[in-house]
Amino acid sequence: MADAAGSSLDTHAAVMAAPRPLPRARRRVLVTGASGMLASDLAPLLAAAGWEVFARPKSDLDIADAAAVSRVLRELRPDVVVNCAAFTKVDACETDPRAFEVNGAGVANLADACGHVAAQLVQLSTDFVFDGRKASPYVEDDPVHPLSAYGRSKRAGEEAALRLPGSLVVRASWLFGRSGWNFIEAILKQVEGGKSRLSVVADQVGKPTATTDLAEALLALMETGATGVYHFANRGEVSWNDFAREILWLAGRFDVAVDPTTSEELARPARRPAYSVLDTGKFERLTGRRIRHFRDPLAEYLARRARPEA
Repeated sequence: MADAAGSSLDTHAAVMAAPRPLPRARRRVLVTGASGMLASDLAPLLAAAGWEVFARPKSDLDIADAAAVSRVLRELRPDVVVNCAAFTKVDACETDPRAFEVNGAGVANLADACGHVAAQLVQLSTDFVFDGRKASPYVEDDPVHPLSAYGRSKRAGEEAALRLPGSLVVRASWLFGRSGWNFIEAILKQVEGGKSRLSVVADQVGKPTATTDLAEALLALMETGATGVYHFANRGEVSWNDFAREILWLAGRFDVAVDPTTSEELARPARRPAYSVLDTGKFERLTGRRIRHFRDPLAEYLARRARPEA
């Protein structure tokens, strides 16, 4: 009996002395362009999912400043950098050198700095890297041929990111979100200003994408360890004219007429692709998620816009 008791005590002591499993360290993520539309949804979502988030607006980190980028990444030592910083004024990109300074060279700065601290770079890109001549949705490995300086600058950013092993590029289209100017506001502000008739182009077709849904998609991709190029957009192909009609219908503004016009008649400085629908099958297969139709987040956007205090 004494031997049995001693054996039991020895076993107990061994168990008590065994090292306890350490709590899993929170992964660190730097989000650039933190005051923008996407980052405003992404940063709190990442924090809620348990990431340690460092959100930096342009005033705190200009990605076009290589020395600043290097210094911040050395200080923070993030596991992942999600670049939401971009120069997105499509027409202004035709003449403004900041387009390539931010969208191209800025991404190269991030990629170089990520390489030095072993961080993954997640780069946001656009449907405007395509020329719109395809008659079916664009998949990730379709040839790119941007028509505008904006598209070319974003493609330069893709190339810079993809030179870094393990990087992730996510192309999205026609973004709308509460924390920035977007097409919904452009339509509704005109109506609220007294316009009862609008002219909107009907010869550009794409997929509207809610930043809330894109933020969730980025989180899902990051947590599955995805690398390479992925497309994300909400379901539903529409022209800008169709999208305007959907906005006004859901907003209850049945009194406003929306006339079709053409890109040629509009005569904007930058050329847009006529058809830039993104195929999202690769994302859905990897994550097992079915993407919502854009009408669902659009209805949520309009409801929150009507009751901003909610």
